[in-house]
Amino acid sequence: MPMRSYEEILTIAADRKGGRAAVLDGAPETKTADALAAIPDALWLAQFARGIMQAGISWQVVENKWPGIEEAFHGFDIGRVSMMSEDWYDELLDDPRIVRSPPKVRAIQENAYFIQKVSAEHGSFGRRIGDWPAEDFAGLLMWLQKEGSRLGGSTGSYALRQLGKESYILSGSVIARLIAEGVIDKEPTSKSARTAVQEAFNTWKAESGESLTVISRVLAQSIDS
Repeated sequence: MPMRSYEEILTIAADRKGGRAAVLDGAPETKTADALAAIPDALWLAQFARGIMQAGISWQVVENKWPGIEEAFHGFDIGRVSMMSEDWYDELLDDPRIVRSPPKVRAIQENAYFIQKVSAEHGSFGRRIGDWPAEDFAGLLMWLQKEGSRLGGSTGSYALRQLGKESYILSGSVIARLIAEGVIDKEPTSKSARTAVQEAFNTWKAESGESLTVISRVLAQSIDS
């Protein structure tokens, strides 16, 4: 069976949720490339750090600790965190304000260095993110996973979504819809599967004129969860 059109999937979602407005209203905001470029590097590090800290534990725990986490990392100052001394690293692992995981603390330092390097090459880290075409969002996620630290899985995509990058999130419901449409047969972990996902989103984007963000929302709401 050929892949359903965006309009057909939207109709399925609308039937489940009580109308198109219920599906489409409240979709997350997407920012222009220039608006993304203007986001301070420290905010990108903070958003990545939040996702890293949340991985594997209750998000509410991190939310409750967040003011203390920001203080402990000095507002995620890129230069300061990237040059973290071993003494500071050891102090953080004894600091009750944060999630005291050695791999997570080290990943935050490594991402500060990564962001600093990209920012020096492109004018800001957000400039690089903003200029990355939505039609290759899969490539952006793979780049973050390869060049960043602990930014694979949903960590990178959630951070991009929170800061306004046009994006899709491969939640269980979105994956289920992609499987139902024959795009993939399981969670996409290989490069070929991720390419197939991107091609499907590009098809629906061309059909509808909607953003990846909206399409992702429609797919998620078209499946019983």
